[in-house]
Amino acid sequence: MDIPLAEGVLSPSSTEMRPEPPNSLDLNGSQPRRIKLTAPNINLSLDQSEGSVLSDDNLDTPDEIDINVDELDTPDEADSFEYTGQEEQTAAKDASQEESESIPEYTAEEEREDNRLWRTVVIGEQEQRIDMKVIEPYKKVISHGGYYGDGLNAIIVFAACFLPDSSRTDYNYVMENLFLYVISTLELMVAEDYMIVYLNGATPRRRMPGLGWMKKCYQMIDRRLRKNLKSFIIVHPSWFIRTILAVTRPFISSKFSSKIQYVNTLAELREMIPMEYVHIPDSIVKYDEEKYIKRRMSIDMTLK
Repeated sequence: MDIPLAEGVLSPSSTEMRPEPPNSLDLNGSQPRRIKLTAPNINLSLDQSEGSVLSDDNLDTPDEIDINVDELDTPDEADSFEYTGQEEQTAAKDASQEESESIPEYTAEEEREDNRLWRTVVIGEQEQRIDMKVIEPYKKVISHGGYYGDGLNAIIVFAACFLPDSSRTDYNYVMENLFLYVISTLELMVAEDYMIVYLNGATPRRRMPGLGWMKKCYQMIDRRLRKNLKSFIIVHPSWFIRTILAVTRPFISSKFSSKIQYVNTLAELREMIPMEYVHIPDSIVKYDEEKYIKRRMSIDMTLK
């Protein structure tokens, strides 16, 4: 059957009359252009039963399609995909890579490790959090030195040489967290009676704890720990320590004052307590040896 063709539409056999395809559309013309396309009559050879997808009801199309080119919607600039060129793409890639490098990925292992950097403790019926990362270099300040006498009478060793330097910009923050660590550790170490061995030697003045810090430690100690403290031994007491204790004596209980003992050498300490599990830092051992040599030299000079 004959298929009517619209103006400008060639039959497949008219190859010699084929016009050049348009390469652009005049979208800015003064007159709106309308293109009319005539849909050809299509005869399908397949059976078209009623209700089938190939039935005439489902294949109805309008006779004419009227398209107004000027009324077509065009994408906004924000919706368009603009080609930036090779140089801009490279710059964007470098910037993206730099951003990804500046924000490292937080892995599950790092998250678990971060959770381990904080410890929650209960001191004086109040929950406290300890920044374990910031006090990591100073945890040796307190250690368990074994037991003395009968039962579980603990020896608690406090080495002042491991305290932080007061020149740190975050000194107060470190000392507050270290204070909580010392108190909570003390409660874990002590089961019955106990004594504290305070190693004061080889500690420069800038690392000495302030009077306020020491007072706060004493006040925060649980009543049970205060009662069970049987002795507070200060090894290598300095003039500063003696002065502080002398000044504060009127403000502390007479019971606590009676528990304070001064020990000038490690040899004297060995005569008082078992030293098998007491860890003495190398700096304090060296300090004790040098002090002994000076004392011997002083005695020799006196005898001459």
